[in-house]
Amino acid sequence: MPSRSLRVAVIGAGAAGLVAARELRREGHAPVVFERTDGVGGTWVYEDADAASTDPLRSRRSNLYASLRTNLPRECMGFLDFPFAAAAAGPNDDARRFPGHAEVLRYLREFARRFDLLGLVRFQTEVVRVSREASESWRVRYSKKVAGSEKRETEEEVFDAVVVCNGHYYQTRVADIAGLEAWPGKQLHSNSYRVPEPFRGQVAVVIGCSVSGIDISRDIAGVAKEVHVVDRSAPAATRERLPGHHTNVWIHSMVDRAEQDGSVVFQDGSRVKADVIIHCTGYKYSFPFLGDDSTISVDDNRVGPLYKHVFPPRVAPRLSFIGLPLRVIPFALFELQSNWVAGVLSGRIELPSEEEMTREVMAFYSDLDACGWPRRYTHVLGDFEFKYEEWLAGQCRREKIEEWRKEMYAAAVKDNMDHHGSYRDMWDDGYRDHLLVQANRDFALYFPAALQP
Repeated sequence: MPSRSLRVAVIGAGAAGLVAARELRREGHAPVVFERTDGVGGTWVYEDADAASTDPLRSRRSNLYASLRTNLPRECMGFLDFPFAAAAAGPNDDARRFPGHAEVLRYLREFARRFDLLGLVRFQTEVVRVSREASESWRVRYSKKVAGSEKRETEEEVFDAVVVCNGHYYQTRVADIAGLEAWPGKQLHSNSYRVPEPFRGQVAVVIGCSVSGIDISRDIAGVAKEVHVVDRSAPAATRERLPGHHTNVWIHSMVDRAEQDGSVVFQDGSRVKADVIIHCTGYKYSFPFLGDDSTISVDDNRVGPLYKHVFPPRVAPRLSFIGLPLRVIPFALFELQSNWVAGVLSGRIELPSEEEMTREVMAFYSDLDACGWPRRYTHVLGDFEFKYEEWLAGQCRREKIEEWRKEMYAAAVKDNMDHHGSYRDMWDDGYRDHLLVQANRDFALYFPAALQP
């Protein structure tokens, strides 16, 4: 039996925070989840953006645009023991293999209800400071809304451990472009983009060629005059049409500079007079509630030092982070990391010594440097994702990620590269159905367990 039962503060009630709370409670701990908004779901909660009252370059609660769909099939995306099955067919249900954001939120809310997690969450309560106590515990200061008013009050509590689940999307990153401060056009981050109509008849430059950059480019192409997509990794002479239904979308190399007459100049010397620049340039990790006593820092988007992207060696296991890795199957990874943290906190799983963890972290950073991997990509797992998840499963004494889930993930990544914006709908027409057959066979085993807390 576990040797310790701890009171644990979980920061954030998105997908990572919800599954962390479930795994902690299953292990015998007493989690308390702090959520600054009024509901669960984190980044999957859609909200309209009021550009007139807020800075379009700053971070918002939600980063969803109205047309956003998942970039992984639903069967692949769900938690390991709680299948992301299509809802019963109804006028407001979304049964697509790559569903819209509202369907993901429905799934997360159902997960919270099924496992009776809502009672663990303190809504409209924002953690403002986490500080380390001499006794290895952590003092959590938080601001909460006073019932029946707009006032807030600050309180403090002491916890045995803290699990940070505030996500990737806390602070926006914008491109550093010469002359941008004097450029007269409008700028916004993808975090502020919602619908295409405001860009009707305009010339738009979209900086970033990842999922959000391509999605937003295609979204506004139907109303915009021209859309110019900037790919940082493209050769300097790149200027070609983006394959697909729209003929007014071009791919370019990186922007060289912006000029006061409204021009945006690319590295090959070509230029366009643009009305708007949309920064689809991602986010920075940010933990404004943590001080130096957390022993971690963020350097060019490397959160460190962290053992296996989770534990700071000096204060492990009483402080941990869930959900930092990128380019992964997120919910499955959150679940495995959470199970590992819960087991370590209870004493069921043993960590290496502080010295051993520190040596391994330093060796990992040296390996990244040796192969030229940029520091900002420290938490991008890419091809190493499944090796990492299999290591976690081994630590937790759990079954490895299913083969069909790995194949489905790899197929979706390849289809995205080969077919760009059309790949999602291909799967709804029976494409790669052999993987769906395998998934449903496993789901038939999981569903009875998934219905129990």
